[in-house]
Amino acid sequence: MTKIPRTSRTARVLLPAAVAGVLLSGCAQADEAPAAAPSRSASAAPAPAATVTPPPSAGTAEPGARGGAKPAAGTLLVSDFGSDTVTFVDPARGATGSVKVGTAPYGLALGADGRAWVATAEGVAVVDTDSRRRLALVPYRTDTGPVTTGEYRGGGMGIALSPDGKRVYVGVNVPGGNGALEVIDTASVKVVDVVGVGRRPFDVDVSRDGSAVYATNHDSFDVTVVDADSLDARRVEVAPYGTEGGLGSWLKPHYTAVRPSDGKLLLPFEGERLAVVDPATGRVEIEEMTANTHQHGAAVTADGTLYAVGTGPIDPSEDRGPSLTVRSPGGGERVYPLDGPHEDVAVSKDGRTAYVTGGFTRDGYWDGISVVDLGSGEVKRLAAGSRPLGVVVFQEP
Repeated sequence: MTKIPRTSRTARVLLPAAVAGVLLSGCAQADEAPAAAPSRSASAAPAPAATVTPPPSAGTAEPGARGGAKPAAGTLLVSDFGSDTVTFVDPARGATGSVKVGTAPYGLALGADGRAWVATAEGVAVVDTDSRRRLALVPYRTDTGPVTTGEYRGGGMGIALSPDGKRVYVGVNVPGGNGALEVIDTASVKVVDVVGVGRRPFDVDVSRDGSAVYATNHDSFDVTVVDADSLDARRVEVAPYGTEGGLGSWLKPHYTAVRPSDGKLLLPFEGERLAVVDPATGRVEIEEMTANTHQHGAAVTADGTLYAVGTGPIDPSEDRGPSLTVRSPGGGERVYPLDGPHEDVAVSKDGRTAYVTGGFTRDGYWDGISVVDLGSGEVKRLAAGSRPLGVVVFQEP
């Protein structure tokens, strides 16, 4: 049964500069010129005071990299949107080394073979996480214009691997127009297909059986459902607040998690509404959420627990601050307050710890992650990376 939240927001659009300057979050398309880069040729109690751990000095670097040895189980890899690197992070100590991948890396995916695939503004970087080397940079077929940095830069955004590891799917943003889903063959390390999707594909996900790919398109209020074999594509509108405001609206989809039990798509909105999408029929049901904050990153664990990152209020007079929502399969929620905006989340294999990146796509970001003890609620701020957005965990065998 569809549940409607108590709060009913009107569509929110970009505000005058005097007002917008006090807001912590939001990601409507603005008339903002990205900075140039080198061109191509249930609520918890208030969180305890967070601690900040500085990173150690880097160890001996491998050729072509900056960092140390093979990552241990439990090591994190984050994409440095504020730089041109990915950084290895020990959750207890901080950064242990970085590898140069390309301008403004966004999403990343980790294969069972130890290769990481990183969506940058220049192409998809392939990183050997054992030797900490960039093996290749796969250029996009899609014309994304000059290589730039910042929230609206062109190039790769969301990225995902097929379950069999044979394909990489990357959402490519084309400034001012619709994006593309590019398909990379992992054996040849080349783009083999391109499919049109919506505007600014923040996230890309794959069904558990690998038969479908989902591009979550922020600026067109939709998810593109792509058949992995035929590459036929269908648009499913996901707009629980409507589409009023268009490119200026703040109430858009960002990240998606695929529910393990039935393959439905989970898209959190504003800490108020969870859109549950049946990708086969296009039907969208709405369930209530409780954090009441603008939301970005989403992840789901094998038992169906959803993790949603709250970036902070659109309107500080009405909305709550940054948080991490942990939602049980039955709909119960615990909300962990965070200090400052965050972007994405990954969870340890034992389900006891969440790692939330502090990079954020808009202003207010910081260079580190929050390590959340999901039992006690303790939050440790760990300096790591440069505006880190994407995050994956090297799990135990």
